[in-house]
Amino acid sequence: MNNNLVTTDYVVFIIYFLIVSGYGYFIYRQRKKNEHDAKAFFLAEGTLTWWAIGASLIASNISAEQFIGMSGEGFFLGIAVAAYEWIAAIALIIVAVWFIPVYLKNKIYTMPQFLKTRYNESVALIMAIFWLFLYVFVNLTSILYLGAVAINGLTGGDYLHVIMIGLAVFALIISLGGMKVVAYTDVIQVAVLIFGGLVTTYIALTVVGEKFGVGANAIAWFQCFNGTGSRAFQNDHP
Repeated sequence: MNNNLVTTDYVVFIIYFLIVSGYGYFIYRQRKKNEHDAKAFFLAEGTLTWWAIGASLIASNISAEQFIGMSGEGFFLGIAVAAYEWIAAIALIIVAVWFIPVYLKNKIYTMPQFLKTRYNESVALIMAIFWLFLYVFVNLTSILYLGAVAINGLTGGDYLHVIMIGLAVFALIISLGGMKVVAYTDVIQVAVLIFGGLVTTYIALTVVGEKFGVGANAIAWFQCFNGTGSRAFQNDHP
């Protein structure tokens, strides 16, 4: 098995980059022509469709944290790590059904805006500054670093800093287009994430099934949940 990128991989990556960038630039031109204020930049003037909002919500919550971080934790701790995302899905449904209608009715779109309405501007400002620094220096940097480490491993291990700079520049360019560009490019991103996640899951289960001798396909791995598979698993894990 070749663990490094080949020419076909680079071609796919470049084509994907051009499609996402071109589509994002097209949306940016449309937005720039019709929308000019801060509300349009951050909220897209309420013009986003439900499927774009849903795709953006999923894409924004799936990143290197899940594909690399949580996968690694799952290897050491087991399936219990997935409870974090399962419970989050329940929380999102509760928020969407009972909380969001109240916020929209009162024209509240951000957490600082809610804190300003509920308390005062000082509390809203403190919260905005805190989360800004947290996302910029903790969340975004960790995601960029984990993504760069993964790509760097595939390219041979000598381009970590170059990849990190490239990812940061790409993220900045997308962000300049505002919420509409981010949301509609996320539609493409989430399709790739879901498809890639399913393929990765299939390959991982196949490799694990072969290693533990339960079969040479992904479905065979689930034999570990019956008597035959359990004995095979226990022989390797006394």
